[in-house]
Amino acid sequence: MKPIITTERLIIRELQPDDAAGIFRLDSNPAVHEYLGKSPITTIEEAQNAISFIRKQYETNGIGRWAMVLKDTNEFIGWTGLKLINTEEVNGHRNFYDLGYRLVQEHWRKGYGFEAAKACLDYAFSVMKLEKVYANAEKGNTGSNTILQKLQPVHTESFWDEGVETIWFEFQNNKIGS
Repeated sequence: MKPIITTERLIIRELQPDDAAGIFRLDSNPAVHEYLGKSPITTIEEAQNAISFIRKQYETNGIGRWAMVLKDTNEFIGWTGLKLINTEEVNGHRNFYDLGYRLVQEHWRKGYGFEAAKACLDYAFSVMKLEKVYANAEKGNTGSNTILQKLQPVHTESFWDEGVETIWFEFQNNKIGS
């Protein structure tokens, strides 16, 4: 599988059907879903369906979340990437690109989230030529909020999403952190 992005430690590529075991390992963990609605998946079929859904986004929108694997071992450690949000409104926005990432718990606090997020923003601005990218995280999710703040957003604000205080981040071309 040809990488979309490579970093010092990561290969970022399209999700493939054979990533189902990795998606299941990731999304069946309640700790991973602490700030994602607390609804972890319970079957490998749900992981397969998630991959199919994302692969349809590649076809429909030309973009979607990507697999994140370690360069040295080819271990699936999560997903990252951009998603076109065009069917729902989030914080008053519609038709925008959302930056996201999710890591298997054993790989938290190793810098992979920041490394992947920065690479995806670089891709958004240099390859896709986007002017803005957005992200959001529940206020209590200090891990994600730390990563997103380190990327030096040009604007942040709080909003309420389904009764949960959430931080909204706006990133502009040529203005991301190092």
